[in-house]
Amino acid sequence: MPVPVPRQRAIPAVESGQAQAATAVGGPLKEEAHRDATATGTAGATLTLLLIEDDPAGSPIVPDLLDSAGKPIRVRTARNLTEAERLLTDDVHCILLDLALPAPGGDTGDELAVLKHVLRLAPRHAVLALTGSGDAERGAEAVRVGAQDYLFRDELDGRLLSRAIRYAVERKRSDSAERRLAEGRLRAQENRRLERGLLPTPLLDGSALRFAARYRPGRSRALLGGDFYDAVRTPDGTVHAMIGDVCGHGPDEAALGVELRIAWRALTLAGLCGDELLGTLQQVLEHERSDEEIFATLCTVDIAPDGRRAGLCLAGHPAPLVARPGRPARLLPYDNNGPALGLLPGARWPRMQVELGAEWSLMLYTDGLIEGRVGGTGERLGQDGMVSMIRRQLSEGLRGESLLRAAVSEVRDLNGGELTDDVAVVLLDRTP
Repeated sequence: MPVPVPRQRAIPAVESGQAQAATAVGGPLKEEAHRDATATGTAGATLTLLLIEDDPAGSPIVPDLLDSAGKPIRVRTARNLTEAERLLTDDVHCILLDLALPAPGGDTGDELAVLKHVLRLAPRHAVLALTGSGDAERGAEAVRVGAQDYLFRDELDGRLLSRAIRYAVERKRSDSAERRLAEGRLRAQENRRLERGLLPTPLLDGSALRFAARYRPGRSRALLGGDFYDAVRTPDGTVHAMIGDVCGHGPDEAALGVELRIAWRALTLAGLCGDELLGTLQQVLEHERSDEEIFATLCTVDIAPDGRRAGLCLAGHPAPLVARPGRPARLLPYDNNGPALGLLPGARWPRMQVELGAEWSLMLYTDGLIEGRVGGTGERLGQDGMVSMIRRQLSEGLRGESLLRAAVSEVRDLNGGELTDDVAVVLLDRTP
């Protein structure tokens, strides 16, 4: 920050600092600073200065002050820090502090103790340090500690001080806006790291099955939504996979989805499956949900070690799609679908046995993939539309990640833009 020394150089130094602050902030932050200024006084209402100084003679050191519109700047005077704390109300925009004031608590070891006390007392206010003309070094140190600028006590005039007050207020506001922006970016980065860490890492070591997944949350700029999925291989060689959907799209639903996914993995590795597993997950949901109206749909499959058959449980969830060589892709049976988790106490979820064969692809998905609109008709894509789309894409030779990427992209294009619901798709492939 530039530091004014003699009075003739003080004004250009302050102007230079303001220009630097404006350049550093720029764009939306300048607009935010302007809105703040309008709201708090620098762009319309009267500016208020709190002068903290102890003049034994009682003579005023502040001349008449005018803001940029020619309106008088109000001045309040405090003789000590106790009075200053009482007068430091929300309508004060700037503090002019005499560095010669006695240090709080009689601290004589730190010549800037009084400034540091005021900065702690008023962290959101602009502060100008007032010092003697022969003590420029002390003034410069005050700026390094946190003051917006310093002025010489015996060189004050109305024009200099008025402009210094205006620029200090704007510089403080710009600095605060820049700090808020940096804090916001840091929080966003931390949230993204947290969400990324909560996304699943399938545990399929030793399995011959190939795994692919695609995930797109409906919340803007989020990594996690209410959809969740996972896949693990248990010591007996069985591959377990699941996909689910918590009703709603907010952070609470995303958190509940993570809890259900982690609970599913722990219960699966502990040996539970089918009705017993889903019943326990329902208890977890009932204990963890924030509202009794919240429910979750779920699809689980357990694929036998030989890879030729699987057990299927559906809790209010769309049936998976299976594709085999030489046959059109189709949906697995939906007849024994049980209720969504959290709807019916004591519900049961039958486990269906499904024959897969020697070579197949099994796709699990959430309803975000089938509830998008089709062009301008307003109709939903639906399961039939999704099956037709996947059949065509398979005939074009798409497999694995490429298939899922193309499917989600086409659904988005058919919708005419971003999907409002979360989308999760999991694909398991077996080749002989």
